[in-house]
Amino acid sequence: MSATKPCSECGVDFPCGCGTGSCWCADYPAVMPADFTMGCRCPACLAMAIRRRIEQRLATLSHQEAVEIAISQPSTDRLIEHIDYSMEEDHLVFTSWYLLKQGSCCGNGCRNCPYPGPYPETTNRNDMESSGGK
Repeated sequence: MSATKPCSECGVDFPCGCGTGSCWCADYPAVMPADFTMGCRCPACLAMAIRRRIEQRLATLSHQEAVEIAISQPSTDRLIEHIDYSMEEDHLVFTSWYLLKQGSCCGNGCRNCPYPGPYPETTNRNDMESSGGK
């Protein structure tokens, strides 16, 4: 059974499955350093903190390094607001992180496309998975 906890950032109560084997935060990218002085965060606050961390890290990498890190992340069909997309009015806008995880440009002119040029030659996620990630 999930316990209700207050978010250590915003104070909102949220269900926490920590210690039950069904914690929702296990679906989030494991990019946050362990900080045991801080309590659990609600989904929105954790997602925003992870997004900031991802953006900081990507800013220090070459394009190819960023693609390699992104496509090495576990694949999931579940999109996480603030990490994979944001909502602008009624429109879902993919983040550069989500687009990097796809492994190549789709050619649709996405606002946050991290790929250079209109149709770049990049590594496709499926190619990476079939070759063992190399």
